[in-house]
Amino acid sequence: MALGGGTFLTQNKVLPGTYINYISLARAGVTLSDRGIVACPLELDFGEEDKVIEIDSIDVMKECYKLFGRDYSDDKLINLRELFKGAKKALIYRINGGGNKAAKTEGGLTVTARYSGERGNDIKIVIQKNIDEQSKFDVTTFIDTKKMDVQTVSKIEDLKENDAVKFTGTGALNVSAGIVLAGGTSKVVTKEDYTNFLNVMESEYFHTLCYAGTDNSVKNLFVEYTKRLRDEMGIKFQTVLYRKSDADHEGIISVENKVLGDNVKESDLVYWVAGKEAGCDINRSLSNTKYNGELEIEAKYKQGELIKGLNSGKLIFHKVDDSVNVLDDINTFTSFTLDKNEDFAMNQVIRVLDSDAFETARIFNKRYLGKVQNNKAGRIAFWNEMVSLGNETQKINALEDFESKDVEVVIGADKKSVGVTKYIKPVVAMTKLYVTTVVE
Repeated sequence: MALGGGTFLTQNKVLPGTYINYISLARAGVTLSDRGIVACPLELDFGEEDKVIEIDSIDVMKECYKLFGRDYSDDKLINLRELFKGAKKALIYRINGGGNKAAKTEGGLTVTARYSGERGNDIKIVIQKNIDEQSKFDVTTFIDTKKMDVQTVSKIEDLKENDAVKFTGTGALNVSAGIVLAGGTSKVVTKEDYTNFLNVMESEYFHTLCYAGTDNSVKNLFVEYTKRLRDEMGIKFQTVLYRKSDADHEGIISVENKVLGDNVKESDLVYWVAGKEAGCDINRSLSNTKYNGELEIEAKYKQGELIKGLNSGKLIFHKVDDSVNVLDDINTFTSFTLDKNEDFAMNQVIRVLDSDAFETARIFNKRYLGKVQNNKAGRIAFWNEMVSLGNETQKINALEDFESKDVEVVIGADKKSVGVTKYIKPVVAMTKLYVTTVVE
């Protein structure tokens, strides 16, 4: 019979033998998360409905036709391109889904667009005899001139749905130069649609949220949503709106400049700002960043107007030689107090604070919640993680003067609770220069 062996919890084994436990030396493993995720409701004429469409900057060009029925360079997708001037990933929600799907019946075959919307009216099905097998047919699906799918089949029942359409019916196929779908429409958007969108986004993770409309009741909806999630639930993100400086909250960014031109909305600059704010690292600022999008921006302001705008919490673009630049990377918070001073109006400061809050929660929830005992050793381990987090943030110049003594971890009000106090000093980019020149 073999001697005893294995692992042990307490030294209470009966059999003679060797019992060995292997444990890791306690060490902090803090890695700061990347930024770059924007959540955005878009009015689209094709695409999935009642669902978040997740797409990143690497795949957006090749996936565009499949997801939205258009090439990435299409004029109707300019707002998507504006988002990706700064965002690494977009969570797109088709806000005007729920309309009619384009369809057409010819003989025993019925073709229905996969999604509702006007773009379905540009879908065409071409049916030709197969060159190699005359008993079969090549069925090609086009959106406009883009070939989406080709199937070689003998009868209607053999057809499979593709990214553009669904086929139904039975019987023989007939040669056709083009079965053109019709009747596709998009729904008129209501405030309730935005409420549904916000409810869906509550379970998603993102850095910025945006609404590029001018309806003040909808803007108020986004403001209250942002305040509730940030202040009551601890979900840290910022929302970009058009001309909503009266929000007076560090979580709301108000874009002041109007967009000029045809086939655009005056508030469309929101998309560029939302993407850029999402992708801006915690050790960077958008102050003096050059606008590199496709829109024409109204940016003629007098110096007095710029001063008044900044004091009112407006994010403003202004002319700098031949370019249009962000004047100062600020949010709408203006009611400064001893507890919340003017530092909270700087978006770079908010990015640092939000990052610290997110990383702290992530570390605790992943490694400590329900896993580590709330004793001195457990609290020292968590303190070590918090110090490591501060040091990592300081390494990338997002904090300064941070020392281990700036973190305190103590037992909380009950046996399950841990209390943490941190003292941190965010670093921001230079924006003002004062020079005294002494002439001798």
